[in-house]
Amino acid sequence: MEAITEGVNSMSLGVDTQKKNRIQVSHTKKPLFFYVNLAKRYMQQYTDVELSALGMAIATVVTVAEILKNNGFAVEKKIMTTTVDIKDDSRGRPVQKAKIEITLAKSEKFDELMAAATEEKEAAEAQEQS
Repeated sequence: MEAITEGVNSMSLGVDTQKKNRIQVSHTKKPLFFYVNLAKRYMQQYTDVELSALGMAIATVVTVAEILKNNGFAVEKKIMTTTVDIKDDSRGRPVQKAKIEITLAKSEKFDELMAAATEEKEAAEAQEQS
């Protein structure tokens, strides 16, 4: 079991090596609740998490942040918006895209809510087996 945990911890998830608590959200690659659950796992490990997105994915980041805040898991620490130049090969010139970074911190109730969610999941699994 320890070897598995060690392997998972050493895996690169495509996140920036300087900021291990950053999640770069895509508009099309993963479902919304993938990012919600990933953010919860990051908060367990790092106490805060930075959600980052470009262009059309901004709506997804805002939705993820609102779900976490409204369910009591997180509190908003910082929101930063900028524009970045992305090289567009088809046009041959840089294109500006909007970028958002939302930093969320664990709420005071985070650990209680995670424990309750784990208990509910275990109870549901036990009920399925019987």
